[in-house]
Order: sequence, then structure tokens, then C-alpha cells
Amino acid sequence: MENAQAASSTVSLPTRVAAGIAGGLVGGVGFGILMQAMGMLPMVADLIGSDSTGVGWLVHLFNSALFGAIFVLLFFRWIGDLGPAAVLGLIYGAAWWLIGALWIMPAWLGMSEMIFEIGDAQWQSFVGHLFYGLLLAVTYLLIVPRMERR
Repeated sequence: MENAQAASSTVSLPTRVAAGIAGGLVGGVGFGILMQAMGMLPMVADLIGSDSTGVGWLVHLFNSALFGAIFVLLFFRWIGDLGPAAVLGLIYGAAWWLIGALWIMPAWLGMSEMIFEIGDAQWQSFVGHLFYGLLLAVTYLLIVPRMERR
């Protein structure tokens, strides 16, 4: 990944953010498949007052793209090589699990008794968030050198 480091140093910030959005979408699709298997997407849709699995996908992918852009804005200086990118992606996924799945989502949905409660479903969500962060980081790292050549 030495070439990724060299290439990413010449890529503009808007291009990096676009790569982060793409990485977020790839991670979001991977995590979304797990969420669909767990039957969680209607709960995601409930964040905007729906119970539709399709709406859940849209909300989830919107958030995935947004969080991919934020990841790049926060960490682009340190994600030029596979090792640091993977570690930061895993940490980022774990952070969104704590912030999003354990705090914001139950609070938003009026489930105050579930805030920071951890059971089997939350551990499955944790694994999904780690998967998201890893896919986000690796996809970003693979896309950036290709975007630089354009």
C-alpha cells in the first residue's frame, strides 16, 4: 500500500470525501445485509416515522455515506496504509456503535430503557458496525489511488 500513501497525498479533499462516501456505501451495503437478516431495517426506518424495510435501507445508506465522509474528514491524514486504515476503521465502527446504536437510536425512538443496554442483538450490531468500519476504510484506501489518476 506504499503507492496508496503517495497517491493519497496528491488527492484533493473533495475527491477524498467522495471516496469516503463510496466507502461508506460499500460498508453500508455489507452491514445492511446483516441488518436485514436480523430484521433491524424497519427499526431504522422508524427513525423517520416509517416501518418499511425499503425506507430502512434508504436511511441506513444515507447515514452510511454521511459517516463515510465524516471518517475521511477526521482521519484522511492517517489512512494511507492498510494497517492504520483498518485499525481506524474498526475504531470508527465501534465508536458509531456506542454513539448510534447504544445511545442515539434508542433515545430517538423513545426507548430510554434501552440506552446503553447490551444484549445479544447489541453484540450482533457491534459486529456489524466493525464490519462497516473495516469495509469503509479498505474501500477508501483502494479507491483513492484510482481517483488520483483521473
